Amino acid sequence: MKAVRIIWGIFLGLSLSLWAGCAYKIPDPGQRLSLARKLAAQDTGIRENVFDTENFRIFAFESIISEPKGRNLSIYIEGDGMAWITSSFPSDNPTPLNPVGLRLFLKDPSSCKIYLARPCQYMDSPFCQQKYWTSHRFSKAVIEAYHRVLDRIKEEYSPEGFSLFGYSGGGTVAALLAAQRDDVHSLVTVAGNLDIDHWTRLHRLTLLSGSLNPANFTKELEPVRQYHFIGGKDRIIPPSVFYSFQNQFANKENIDYKILDEFSHSCCWDVAWEPLLNHIEAEP
Repeated sequence: MKAVRIIWGIFLGLSLSLWAGCAYKIPDPGQRLSLARKLAAQDTGIRENVFDTENFRIFAFESIISEPKGRNLSIYIEGDGMAWITSSFPSDNPTPLNPVGLRLFLKDPSSCKIYLARPCQYMDSPFCQQKYWTSHRFSKAVIEAYHRVLDRIKEEYSPEGFSLFGYSGGGTVAALLAAQRDDVHSLVTVAGNLDIDHWTRLHRLTLLSGSLNPANFTKELEPVRQYHFIGGKDRIIPPSVFYSFQNQFANKENIDYKILDEFSHSCCWDVAWEPLLNHIEAEP
């Protein structure tokens, strides 16, 4: 338990540093939702949406300006959010304090993109139990919910396929989806937790017993074009997590990665996002 407190204390400390000017008062879920809406309002072409699945309601922002039919549609998946309220106890609401995944979505100049929050972020549903943002955050039930959302998006917009973008734990979700679908054109992760077993061993945490691990699906991921961005100063998900994932591949030819030496887990991905997207587009 001591190790759990240490690593989540580090994560919470990084998050709370953003709110130092507010005497460390943690914004409530309503304030966090207001922040997301305020950020999204900067683009008048964005609309709010909710995808209802059998188990979860998935909060979303959509920017569908041009006709997606026959094109790849970009899907952004948010990180784990505020999974822990203190260094000792899980949060009762995982809505992020700093929605980095949303900030990346907003920096993407694509005219055809959708942002997806994680289960129980920004809204409640009957399945919102703490295990779904702790031990079961990457469970079959969670991944199945995203499959249903992508299927619904495909029915509505008829894209050729998807480019999946995931930040932190959203990268885990994106990788698991890419391993299980045949319509994913590319997988892009930012500070992605791609080997959750290595990550828990590294920080001496309890294994995420109810979750799937992308590192166990490398054979299925080999045909998928992948781009992974890693922070050289990331203490939450350090480069060794990516290397552990990469080492599981027999064929690495579809894997491209870039370590940004001065970047941490949350800084400064949104500032550099457009140049990083240009790096992806420049690849053959």
